[in-house]
Amino acid sequence: MTSLRTERLLLTDVTEDDAEFVVELLNDPGWIRNIGDRGVTTIEAARAYITERFGKSLWLVVREAATREPVGMCGLVKGREGLNFPDIGYAYLARHAGHGYATEAAAVVLRHAQEVLRIGRIAAVTGPGNVASQRVLEKIGLRFVQMIDLPGYAEPSCYFLTD
Repeated sequence: MTSLRTERLLLTDVTEDDAEFVVELLNDPGWIRNIGDRGVTTIEAARAYITERFGKSLWLVVREAATREPVGMCGLVKGREGLNFPDIGYAYLARHAGHGYATEAAAVVLRHAQEVLRIGRIAAVTGPGNVASQRVLEKIGLRFVQMIDLPGYAEPSCYFLTD
């Protein structure tokens, strides 16, 4: 089990024990707007989604405070159709927006990918209207390259890469 730490956060493997949080996150309006409706509305469906989708590439992001409250997810998506490089992805519950968690977690994931996993280039994609996510990517050192069409998405996506 790989886990990553920042000053305020712990990034740890998503397990079936996190199913309740996964239901909440996948039904958060921001997830649905920016990532899409996955139809995961029950604990059972969330457990299946965790087993099928999350594997070892996405981590649960937990506040290190005494509550150890999950706030979102962050990690690398490998083999996304339409991309030549692993891409960094993240999502947080709306009530945790504006605290810098996305930037903090994405920075440690990027550092881990480059320094430990020795991945040369990291990509990221966002919807053109997701300005907050675009700012996170720029803060951690990715740069906008171009708009691209990804399979399964109706509109073009903003494509970012590390140098």
